[in-house]
Amino acid sequence: MRNGFTDEGLAALDAALARHVERAAVPGLVALVACDGQAHVAAAGHLALGGRAIGQDAIFRIASMTKPIVGAAAMLLVEDGAMALSDPVERWLPELAGRRVLRSYDAALTDTVPAARPITVEDVLSFRLGFGCIFTPQGLPVVEAEAKLRLNTLGPPWPPTPLTPGEWIAALGSLPLLDQPGEAWRYNTGATVTGVLIERVTGAPLAEVLRSRIFEPLGMTDTGFVVPSAKLHRFTSMYAPAEIADRFGVTADGSALALIDRPDGWYAAPPALPDGAASLVSTVDDLYAFTAMLAGDGGGLLAPESVASMLRDRTTPRDHAEMPWFFGDNAGWGLMMAVPRSGVTPSPGAPKDGRPYGYGWDGGSGTTWRTDPATGLTGILLTQRMVTSPEPPEVVRDFWSAAYAALAS
Repeated sequence: MRNGFTDEGLAALDAALARHVERAAVPGLVALVACDGQAHVAAAGHLALGGRAIGQDAIFRIASMTKPIVGAAAMLLVEDGAMALSDPVERWLPELAGRRVLRSYDAALTDTVPAARPITVEDVLSFRLGFGCIFTPQGLPVVEAEAKLRLNTLGPPWPPTPLTPGEWIAALGSLPLLDQPGEAWRYNTGATVTGVLIERVTGAPLAEVLRSRIFEPLGMTDTGFVVPSAKLHRFTSMYAPAEIADRFGVTADGSALALIDRPDGWYAAPPALPDGAASLVSTVDDLYAFTAMLAGDGGGLLAPESVASMLRDRTTPRDHAEMPWFFGDNAGWGLMMAVPRSGVTPSPGAPKDGRPYGYGWDGGSGTTWRTDPATGLTGILLTQRMVTSPEPPEVVRDFWSAAYAALAS
């Protein structure tokens, strides 16, 4: 039986992460590993290049790690009876009624066929609603149209869209679907739709729903869509590799990393669209509270049945054949997060591809979380450097290798 971590293993983990800061691969980071009631936190680097030292209470943009949190809020509404997974979303989102589907991905926007059935709540939460990232070269009519509408659903979420939730869902409703509802897994769009759906079902802003239903019960005091002025001194600056700086509307200054957002930037005021896909900020302690809730079968917040539903793999052989580099060897997709792939027995030890067995998700801002039910290991890593591909960056691979190596036998 395991008994947490070895002292030698934790020291090696700290050293492995510190090396990435010393090499200037990342400006700063905070990491947490937990197992069998033992939790260990490492912090290294600075809130901004040349700035104050980073601490355990540092606030990070968690990007797509937003998705599981918003998914949990949606499941609370299912528990309430306010909506069911089988319900057509057009009941609350009439903008998504009467869908049309492109005959092919490169077809003109008018070259469509009728959707075979309505989009359901489960389609949205499982990313099978028929719209999302297609990972093909730019230039397709639907991709160009999405960019002109500023939906921010097929590319980086920053700079934030100026659209309100109502304007955003109306714009999405003006486009045809890429696939028939339920037919294929497409990343990202379903999470933004989920945020708008939660607002329509509750009649309240998403930020308010998350605060009252998730953050306050779990004591997540530093998580939200905006960073109050009193907390800006703990908020990290955000960087991107110089070669992709133009994606974020900034010009590189000749250094390896380009500053794309300061503490007083995008998060200093509430966003027009509180994006359920990527807009939250948080701390390692807040995220650990959320992950511990899921690991504890809902922890009295969510029903165990809701947690089980979120963690059930809904991917198909087609999904894995089309995107093997996205899921890796071990992962599938449940509701708003990665989950263990159905039928796969995890290999012992650290993941060879940097994607551990378990449930959780990653953020394009350089964040990752997984809880491995086979070992009991939970790992959370927060950095402030944008990633450049679906492949985990070196700091993430080293984090997981060291975390597994630190487990006591």
